[in-house]
Amino acid sequence: MKVAIIILSDPKSGGDDALGRMFNGLAAAYDFKQKGIEVGIYFQGAATRWPGVLASEQHPIHALYKGVEDKVVGISCGCADVFGAREEVEKAGFDLITDNSVPGTSGLPSIAQISADGYTVFTF
Repeated sequence: MKVAIIILSDPKSGGDDALGRMFNGLAAAYDFKQKGIEVGIYFQGAATRWPGVLASEQHPIHALYKGVEDKVVGISCGCADVFGAREEVEKAGFDLITDNSVPGTSGLPSIAQISADGYTVFTF
């Protein structure tokens, strides 16, 4: 079994829903990791803003984030550009993924390829 966790929630929404989705996405990744199941985390859409937010040791889910940070496959390049997160993503040292050449963007992860590679895809 292989699992891809795609995070879409926006930390700037300021709501419990966005934090809850991030928390549950990372908790699922942690669960798979602890069970020895191959897992990869992708940040897309407004969620490309999360790595900069979660880097703060004061954030309530910082410790969980650090526990699965090694499972972050990368960040959607096109989304990071659109949502103004590219600088923070680059500062954090994550790969910018450009596999899906969506017109008018610098590229996004290819969900079709992730699925074709045998990953079960979960979105949060």
